[in-house]
Amino acid sequence: MVTTLAQNIRDVTARIGEAARRAGRDPADVRLMAVTKGFPRQTVEEALEAGVTLIGENRVQEAEAKLAGLEERCEPHLIGHLQTNKARAAAALFRCVESIDSVHTAQALSARCGESARSRDVQQDINTSGETSKSGFTGRDELRSALDVIERLPFLVVRGLMTVGPLTDDVGRVRSAFAMLRSLFEELRAGRGAFDVLSMGMSSDFESAVEEGATIVRLGTALFGPRSPR
Repeated sequence: MVTTLAQNIRDVTARIGEAARRAGRDPADVRLMAVTKGFPRQTVEEALEAGVTLIGENRVQEAEAKLAGLEERCEPHLIGHLQTNKARAAAALFRCVESIDSVHTAQALSARCGESARSRDVQQDINTSGETSKSGFTGRDELRSALDVIERLPFLVVRGLMTVGPLTDDVGRVRSAFAMLRSLFEELRAGRGAFDVLSMGMSSDFESAVEEGATIVRLGTALFGPRSPR
């Protein structure tokens, strides 16, 4: 699998580079995240051996068991919804929680980070698709109001925005969602020095995301193949 994974990484890295150049961007400005949700610890270790150190997990409990002892070798991000009763574990394990979707969640995480006086990066999760199955802030006013509160919380550093694109084959709808997030990002980043991360794009749509300004793309299937049914 290592050989296959290494080839997949080369392939997606080349596609990221081509998409970035089409948009007049430097490919080095786009980071590749390996999303290891549903895959075993061995998959994480193989990704690290292949040179990918940015690891995305959706569930705190799964990540706790899978990433134990690997904290110094990787940069783990939580990209799934954070339940407040998992905030202490998330604060200990993840360097960044990309999926902050409410002020309440941010407050819980900040409180748990404060227990060890250790700051963590966060990103605000934005629902750009309008799909009710997805969490996230909706609309500029809600986002701005939340940001005004969250960026004043101790032990949290707001680094940017993230979204999951609409579940559709309509490339135009996908691009529109990513363009919306980029517009919000550019609007909010003025005067915020650390606000520099735009996380969007997965295996089915990452090239569009890169063309629209993504600085992190979150890939699972494109790297590891389909997940085994549980």
